[in-house]
Amino acid sequence: MNEFETQVQDFRQQYDRVYQEIAKVIVGHADIVHGVLTCLFVGGHALLEGVPGLGKTLLVKTLSEVLDLHFNRIQFTPDLMPSDIMGTNIINETPEGQRVFSFQKGPLFAQIVLADEINRATPKTQSALLEAMQEHSVTIGGTIHKLEEPFFVMATQNPIEQEGTYPLPEAQLDRFFFKLVVNYSTREELSTIIDRTTMGKWPQPQKVMDGERIRYWQSVAKKVLVAPQVQDYAVRLILATHPQGPFAVNVTNRFLRFGSSPRGAQAIVLAAKIRAMLDGRYNVSFDDVRKVYLPALRHRILLNFEAQAENVSPDAVLSEIMGEVKEKAGD
Repeated sequence: MNEFETQVQDFRQQYDRVYQEIAKVIVGHADIVHGVLTCLFVGGHALLEGVPGLGKTLLVKTLSEVLDLHFNRIQFTPDLMPSDIMGTNIINETPEGQRVFSFQKGPLFAQIVLADEINRATPKTQSALLEAMQEHSVTIGGTIHKLEEPFFVMATQNPIEQEGTYPLPEAQLDRFFFKLVVNYSTREELSTIIDRTTMGKWPQPQKVMDGERIRYWQSVAKKVLVAPQVQDYAVRLILATHPQGPFAVNVTNRFLRFGSSPRGAQAIVLAAKIRAMLDGRYNVSFDDVRKVYLPALRHRILLNFEAQAENVSPDAVLSEIMGEVKEKAGD
């Protein structure tokens, strides 16, 4: 067994330990947990959408308990200002009596930031996260302040049709690696949740990984190979979302205003590499690409008025596109 094969086997074991610790607290939602962990091990940010009370916040808090990382939670509200999350320059008086400006860090200066109910804040405050999510730094008063690595934003939001919410700007949505839709618990899961929360037997997860180890696994994941035909399949899936483009299919031209950016292709390939490693393989398969297609793209396409009028969802459009695009060009 060569070095890379050993690394893949070690990664599977470490990943499983993290997952099992989270599963001590989170009942069900396996796809959501795997999606969040995929974002973690590729260095991407995650957006979790669902109605209140489904455990979105609890999942991110549990993740911070399992990982030895600095964690901050920001509760987004309509009156939240950009300086409330990034920090600001304040005037301090030195022992000599001089007044000097010093930077007071905001809660954004952490390694895992929970942006809770991010769509409750105004677009001005939402946009304050853009630089941090892309550059891992913030600029205050012309000075660039670097954020500690690894840096992750895990945001939760309620569906935008609920009262008192603001849709996230498309530019900010594109910075999220995955958008994960949290659905209702099943009958059995709900019964387990009631037992845990009403009988005082709340489990406590253990820390199993630190920031240095996470960065190491991020570098290992990039070594997974992608065959040219598999990469071309991912590329054509992206191009098929572009209305009136050479690879567009019927559902694209009918229901989409805009398709995915190149970040969508990057997200598909990186996430597919994690899926391959978890399956004990050292190269990405077509099936790996299909498994990550929806969470990587559902927030990167924009529906047109006809789709909204007919209540067509992004997932429905993407699923039909995936069914139309063949694994090999020309098939």
